[in-house]
Amino acid sequence: MDIKNSQLEVDKWIKNHGVRYFNELTNMAQLTEEVGEVARIIARRYGEQSEKESDKNKDLGEELADVVFVVLCLANQTGVDLQAAFDKKMDLKTKRDHDRHHNNDKLK
Repeated sequence: MDIKNSQLEVDKWIKNHGVRYFNELTNMAQLTEEVGEVARIIARRYGEQSEKESDKNKDLGEELADVVFVVLCLANQTGVDLQAAFDKKMDLKTKRDHDRHHNNDKLK
């Protein structure tokens, strides 16, 4: 995913369709809500809880996209270059975790 262009696309959408960004606290609450919807699908579809009939048509991809959208909003409104942050994080995880995961008996 090209995060930088995704941030620009979200910003353009907000300006053309959304009037303005919700404030950061509202977006944080929205993010929590969206993550909860993802958790509900995962818990019921892949976990041990039974899936209600009304939940069977819920689209996990759509809910994950909602999470990404709100994260991009938060990055935009707080001045975070999420592409740079993500690239930095991947570099750190690659250096830090390569041997750790290969040597983890729980993962074999």
